[in-house]
Amino acid sequence: MMRPTAAVLLALLLAGCGGGTAVSHFGTVVKGREGATAQVELEPGQRFSLAVPDTPAPGDDWRLVEVPDPKVASFISEEQPDEGGTAYFVFNAKRPGVTEVRLRPAPPAKEDAVFSVTVRERGRTVP
Repeated sequence: MMRPTAAVLLALLLAGCGGGTAVSHFGTVVKGREGATAQVELEPGQRFSLAVPDTPAPGDDWRLVEVPDPKVASFISEEQPDEGGTAYFVFNAKRPGVTEVRLRPAPPAKEDAVFSVTVRERGRTVP
């Protein structure tokens, strides 16, 4: 029986890394844009990502300026798996409730992208 060499093991390891992203899946992806409010409706335990177009110009970037109520949703990470295409802000839905997430583009004179997040009980909507 042949034993794999270190080079073969390294190649297999790198082949499984895919795109340089730290998150294995983005869950439900909701697209937003500058100056608009997107509605997000989920159930507890669901992973979701808020996606905004990302400009590859130096200094143009999105940042999280208003985090959600941590009882309703928790922030996991910011991901940019493709260079200059889309920025993803990844979250987990926690408990039923309503919260808001604001993403601000740079330069800051631009308008925020707003996401109204509703986590509903399984089978029901939150009033």
